[in-house]
Amino acid sequence: MKNPAFIYQKPHCPLFLKLGNPNLSYRTKRQNIHCQIKNFENQPQRWSIEFMSGTEHIHLIQNSTSPVSMAATSAAESAARAVKKVCLFYCPETKALAERVAAQSDVIELRSINWRTFEDGFPNLFIPNAHGIRGQNVAFLASFSSPGKIFEQLSVIYALPKLFISSFTLVLPFFPTGTSERMEDEGDVATAFTLARILSNIPTSRGGPTSLVTFDIHALQERFYFGDTILPCFESGIPLLKNRLQQLPDSDNISIAFPDDGAWKRFHKQLQHFPMIVCNKVREGDQRIVRIKEGDPQGRHIVIVDDLVQSGGTLIECQKVLAAHGAAKISAYVTHGIFPNRSWERFKQDNGGNPESGLAYFWITDSCPMTVNEVTHQPPFEVLSLAGSIATTLQI
Repeated sequence: MKNPAFIYQKPHCPLFLKLGNPNLSYRTKRQNIHCQIKNFENQPQRWSIEFMSGTEHIHLIQNSTSPVSMAATSAAESAARAVKKVCLFYCPETKALAERVAAQSDVIELRSINWRTFEDGFPNLFIPNAHGIRGQNVAFLASFSSPGKIFEQLSVIYALPKLFISSFTLVLPFFPTGTSERMEDEGDVATAFTLARILSNIPTSRGGPTSLVTFDIHALQERFYFGDTILPCFESGIPLLKNRLQQLPDSDNISIAFPDDGAWKRFHKQLQHFPMIVCNKVREGDQRIVRIKEGDPQGRHIVIVDDLVQSGGTLIECQKVLAAHGAAKISAYVTHGIFPNRSWERFKQDNGGNPESGLAYFWITDSCPMTVNEVTHQPPFEVLSLAGSIATTLQI
């Protein structure tokens, strides 16, 4: 049936159009240009309406696109819209991690910044092709390893949302002031709260507030330090540890040890399918005395889990106590290996049979790039990369 003619019965009113086929009918308005007609078997057909100049006649022309192909096209378009393309900027310290993140996804594009300084030492920064990121989803991978680094990166972080971008995400794998989250004496300054306030004042982009992605923040209550103008997204490195433990030949003989109640509260739900040991830490002057509060390490491969390590004193004391109670092998995991003054050198490798003085493995993530550069190829250290987790989070 090609170009069948129809006559308006009531111009300017809803019309009843009769086709040559008595099984097809359609009620429409004169102003409509496209329509979908269903026969009495309720099978949809696509048609276009063509007005005939100077007459009250119209032509209905059936489109060639089938409902199945139209559905497939619609699904493909929806999938394409669901893929979020991201322009990822980074600081010099996080370049290697940024490259690993970009390697995880074809929709993450690396963008560089000119990190220069004036003669007086203050930053002289430039964002190349600033017009080119208009309307784009933009992210910045930061590393706040020192106060000076914080200032120069904040300058960029505050500038990017103002470049008419669609959305802005700040990825700060390690929140560095997390251990200074409370006052223990009048006059103490909770610098974690200070940094949270600074980040809460990042300008909004066209898409709304900034999203902040961070991993295993030291104190869970610190999430309440951020204002309503930033959206914190708290991730964890523990899934990386679980995947690594499954690859070990003695994966069925592993127990998890927590050096204190704080570590247990933070991580036990993610590791609940492992037998657990909880230690108790008491400070007497400059000494840390660690005791086993519950659990039995006898004959087991014990993995000590915590969120971060600085000098490593608590981990070493925990290692000695576990070895004294019969642990066959001891390893450690922390998300953030800070290790100021090369304190990582205190940890030696156990080549078998000496759990009191060496570790089988010491896993850290690449949240602290300076540490990664130092411990790479230094047993017992092994780096578990956050790149996959970051790439996935950027698609939220």
